Amino acid sequence: MSTRASSIKSSTRVKPILKKARLATDASKPLKRVVAVAQPSPASEKSTKTALSKSKGKERASVAEPRLKSKKKNVETVSDPSSSTSLPTSFKVICGSYEKLLYGLEGNVVLEGLDYGFHIKPIFIFPAHVSCIKSVAASPQGGKWLATGSADEIVKVWDLRRRKEIGGLMHHEGSITHLEFPSRSHLLSASEDGTLALFRARDWAVLRTLKGHKGRINSVAVHQSCKVALSVGKDRTLRMWDLMRGKGSASTKLGKEGELVRWSTDGTIFAVQAQNTIDIYSTEMELLHSISHPSRLNDIKFCKRTNGEGELLLAGGEDKKLSVYDVPQDHTKMPTIVADMVGHTNRVKAVDTIRVALPDGSNRHTTMLVCTISSDGFVRLYDLARLPTSYTEKLQLEPVAQYDTKGTRLTCVAFADGELNAKPTAQGKRKRDKEGDEEDDTEDETEWAPLIQGGVQVESGDEDEDSDEDK
Repeated sequence: MSTRASSIKSSTRVKPILKKARLATDASKPLKRVVAVAQPSPASEKSTKTALSKSKGKERASVAEPRLKSKKKNVETVSDPSSSTSLPTSFKVICGSYEKLLYGLEGNVVLEGLDYGFHIKPIFIFPAHVSCIKSVAASPQGGKWLATGSADEIVKVWDLRRRKEIGGLMHHEGSITHLEFPSRSHLLSASEDGTLALFRARDWAVLRTLKGHKGRINSVAVHQSCKVALSVGKDRTLRMWDLMRGKGSASTKLGKEGELVRWSTDGTIFAVQAQNTIDIYSTEMELLHSISHPSRLNDIKFCKRTNGEGELLLAGGEDKKLSVYDVPQDHTKMPTIVADMVGHTNRVKAVDTIRVALPDGSNRHTTMLVCTISSDGFVRLYDLARLPTSYTEKLQLEPVAQYDTKGTRLTCVAFADGELNAKPTAQGKRKRDKEGDEEDDTEDETEWAPLIQGGVQVESGDEDEDSDEDK
């Protein structure tokens, strides 16, 4: 497959004084980090001021009022993402690896009488970067964007619907350590250069560059309100960011290097992971619990229960399994391990979850899927519906589906929505997506290869570095 990225068309509209990340033209060649800055012309400024000065206060009010009403109308037509009608009926699993390969798997629900099962198959495998892939993220709620971050310092953007590469965002000056879509319209990235960058998905302009960490940023977590974010890094601090104002709002010293930070699903608590320790904090930065896990951890994630009320904390590490902690609704009580998801023969590297709608005729309407990847090269799916509401002893959950990459050292994973049960009816957003799709059609892009054909060689120039990092 060709990894040539398309350049941004000159007709792309850029607001005044807005930095825009340049797209890479060739992933195999060194690229300069140049940022385009658009300045308003004096004539346009003068004409704007003249038009505003001529308009009366009442006239401005009458013009602004219909605008507000139309916005309110659009908001009301958007369906609730948490409702069962907006859940996907299929899904995609995206995995990155030390071998620079990007895996795309498509998953479907198979109805077997009153019961159901899951089937996953590969839809693309190809080298996406010139160095190891460290992070992947997919836009939520049926979004089409996929972002991948690598040690080559580039964030690449892909169109999952058309399976085409859009380009590379060259804003950071260090390896990309974390990517997250707070919403369909924005992407947040973290890097070893100590900065966070907030991109707008409409034209991939850089809206904010957040500075404050001294050294590498290891992880970022955005609150469900999309207004604040937390980050941890090599400087052993925990920082809170005001995403609305684009600046830091608070920081505290942890006394150790935080490797991961995660918000709970309801946003009332958050967890910071360092080696084999998970510290649970309240929103007032009060340390509630410090959990000592039996082995070193590589990833943690909060998710809601499928059966009953409450929340779970998933923790994967060097003990070759994914431990399931029950998080009591009374936060003064310590979380405890209630189940283990088994099956891997090597360390669990990453975990992600997705809620999917089940077909008519099955014994339930929705379920929560858990995906784990491991250094053994396997991608495994688990169904949280198999975890009962009550238990007297620790359970073991077996995978419901799996895929073998034949020894690839997987590093990161992300779920992406497939077909939605019922799509939202926001007219403005749909029109914007349609315009974006038309722009994509005019680009000279090559479609991803469905699978790697025999004989494809993967360069091993970074093999020693990747091996050390894998250890």
